[in-house]
Amino acid sequence: MVNKQGQRLIDALFPQRCILCQFPSRRSQAMCRDCEAELLANGNGCHRCALPLAGPVTDEQDRLCAKCLQAPPPFDRVIAPFLYDEIVSWLIHRWKFQREQRLTSLLAHLWLAGNTHAPQVDKLVPVPLHWRRRWWRGFNQSELLCRELARRHPALPDTACDRQLLARSRPTAPQSGMNLRQRAVNLEGAFTVRRPCDNLRLAVVDDVLTTGATAGAVASSLRAAGAAHVEIWCLARTPPPGRSQP
Repeated sequence: MVNKQGQRLIDALFPQRCILCQFPSRRSQAMCRDCEAELLANGNGCHRCALPLAGPVTDEQDRLCAKCLQAPPPFDRVIAPFLYDEIVSWLIHRWKFQREQRLTSLLAHLWLAGNTHAPQVDKLVPVPLHWRRRWWRGFNQSELLCRELARRHPALPDTACDRQLLARSRPTAPQSGMNLRQRAVNLEGAFTVRRPCDNLRLAVVDDVLTTGATAGAVASSLRAAGAAHVEIWCLARTPPPGRSQP
């Protein structure tokens, strides 16, 4: 372990550079404060699914999108601090597909910086990968983020990440390009809860929420096992189809 004095010496000799602008970040994170400030915040999202809303919100009732009012999803709310724009997409792609696991620390920092509310959950649950995909990729990005959030969050114990609770019971096809109905069929029976969740308040950790099909399938499984409350914690939310990002 390197003490604080040693870390300061390392930072002075080998300054951390911002992954976006390549200038010294002047802090322990791989992104400078200026570039972090440029990330597109999801500050006007639906309270239930975090879908960006078209107009300003005047009261809490208006914080629900039309879809959640008509057919509420099985999860209670989504916390997604950012919109899935080109920069966030690039960061997550490098993290997942170019195996830059060092970005886990940065992404956890960004999530925590974008969400200051105290968590009201008992455990964090990463969305599991099927063993074949995990073997091919070498890691589960949701589990990495889950463990880092549990380690860094001041209101959560280090043991809050429960990677054994949920399992992927069968392989599923990649969902890119599928519509909501196709994703629902693809995920049917894909998750198994390994033990009862009686009255537990759970947060499911994933990278991006697109249609909500994966989040809904996981939340339904946890609800069936007795969970009293299910939140979705992810880095970013995609905008609705046909709506350009600001």
